[in-house]
Amino acid sequence: MVLSVFSDEYYMKEAYKQALYAREEGEIPIGAVVVCNNKIIAKAYNQTEKLNDVTAHAEVLAITAASNHLGNKYLKDCTLYVTVEPCVMCAGASYWAQLKRIVFATTDPKRGFRRFGSNLIHPKTETESGILAHECANLMTDFFLNKRI
Repeated sequence: MVLSVFSDEYYMKEAYKQALYAREEGEIPIGAVVVCNNKIIAKAYNQTEKLNDVTAHAEVLAITAASNHLGNKYLKDCTLYVTVEPCVMCAGASYWAQLKRIVFATTDPKRGFRRFGSNLIHPKTETESGILAHECANLMTDFFLNKRI
């Protein structure tokens, strides 16, 4: 795969790097980046163990950082790239942030927001999935297999 700047693949690769940081710290390996005007304005990875905070998901941390960067709670011109389908909580955060797009790599059939209905995200938010799906799914599978050993 050839990565070009400003492509969904490029930005998802950056989210994947964040997921690797999470894995290195023993966190569930999910990473996220927020892009506005072709520029990454926020990067984050799961930190629920590190921060002892169940809400410290990659998406929530990235949305907060992006809002702080822009000085605005609404992210209407921004895209969230995340390695795994957002959960209900993260979908709700994206709803209130009014993201333009959410691009996620792999689905989460157990806890992903789509299991509970697509109305959990803002009606104007576009979604796309499948970019680096295999790599991100393998990262999650390997993480949980190693946890059980």
